[in-house]
Amino acid sequence: MHNPENERIKRAYFFYLKEARRPGEHSVDCAAAALAKFEDYTKFRDFKRFHIQQAIGFKRMLSDQISPRTGEQLSRGTVFSTLNALRGFFLWLATQPGYRSHLTPADAEYFSLSDKDARIAKAALDRPVPTIEQIRHVLKSMPADTDIELRNRAVVAFTLLTGARDDAMASLKLKHVDVLGNKVEQDAREVRTKFSKTFTTWFFPVGDDIRQIVVDWVGYLTAEKLFGPVDPLFPATQVVQDRDHQFQVGGLSRQHWSNATPIRMIFRERRTAVLQPTFPSQNTGAARRAPLSDPRGIQGLEPELGSRAGNDDVFELW
Repeated sequence: MHNPENERIKRAYFFYLKEARRPGEHSVDCAAAALAKFEDYTKFRDFKRFHIQQAIGFKRMLSDQISPRTGEQLSRGTVFSTLNALRGFFLWLATQPGYRSHLTPADAEYFSLSDKDARIAKAALDRPVPTIEQIRHVLKSMPADTDIELRNRAVVAFTLLTGARDDAMASLKLKHVDVLGNKVEQDAREVRTKFSKTFTTWFFPVGDDIRQIVVDWVGYLTAEKLFGPVDPLFPATQVVQDRDHQFQVGGLSRQHWSNATPIRMIFRERRTAVLQPTFPSQNTGAARRAPLSDPRGIQGLEPELGSRAGNDDVFELW
């Protein structure tokens, strides 16, 4: 179900966001999701028939809504981002021909949260995180016999060593990593950096063993695989078709990953059996939680949903 007039003006708004405001793709997706929720609430009523009671009722509904992921009420942050996206849309809509006589910029303000809730939504909270030693334990447990296993271990080590974002890592080339200078040149012309900014990051002092994994990986690519400066630092997995027309995983290709999903899968699929008290949990779902004795560490370990209870709980990097 949809409203043709609403769809037309939404397309115009998304074009405006992409070409004029120039936020990230994620921001545009969030705006689209917020509008879809609002239209579902109003049963796809024409935006020209907007009334402030729709905004007030939707705001109340959203605050009472239960998250299917956590089984709890939506967080203030989720509610704030949804309402903020709608506020931006209706502010813009009030300036458009055919809508100016039906809406005013003041109408959009009814999507605002109270000052108290807005402060809670924007508050930055420290998260319990695993220590460097715990990440080191994960690295030691990872197999490193095949090309794929070597790459996957290097991905985890590189993340700890540099703190690089996953999407940036997926687009890095060998030439961007200077192991002698202990740095990474994140050139926005070639690397998918946040806000398309170019900057240099330096290796963290997390231990020579962590650095050596990355150094060995770079050496393996250049000496054994004969990769050059413009080849990917973390090449995608090659998929080949056998005689029975079945697709099988091969070795490493010379292609970049198109997005960060495979890197996230490496962290998600790398499951290590550990004793329950050893690792912290950052999971808000039904999985078991473990205490964190040392608040200082590297963000990223959490139990897999539905992991077995007891001394062999399964944890994953996120």
